[in-house]
Amino acid sequence: QVQLVESGGGLVQAGGSLRLSCAASGSIFRVNAWGWYRQAPGKQRELVASITSGGTTNYADSVKGRFTISRDNAENTVYLQMNSLKPEDTAVYYCNAQVIVTLIPLRRDSSWGQGTQVTVSS
Repeated sequence: QVQLVESGGGLVQAGGSLRLSCAASGSIFRVNAWGWYRQAPGKQRELVASITSGGTTNYADSVKGRFTISRDNAENTVYLQMNSLKPEDTAVYYCNAQVIVTLIPLRRDSSWGQGTQVTVSS
């Protein structure tokens, strides 16, 4: 079983910054990829940013140039640095980890964090 614990959400004014963290624990051989998603009221959950085990990153067009995803493989932790925040970034942010639980036999897991609220006031 893999558990993800998120932290770092809160209320910030437009133009401000927040840093989200997500730490994985439990039965983990390796975290292959991380993703940050968000869900605003009345909207579907959307991918904000992702990072592979090799460090390749991908961003939604709406956050490119403002958000940066990074990871600490030794600590099984992922971060999302959010700068120049806008009111439309307001949402619950969730982290997702694509985990290899055991290598032999190969067992994978996909785990979600509990979500952290980010509110950007205008």
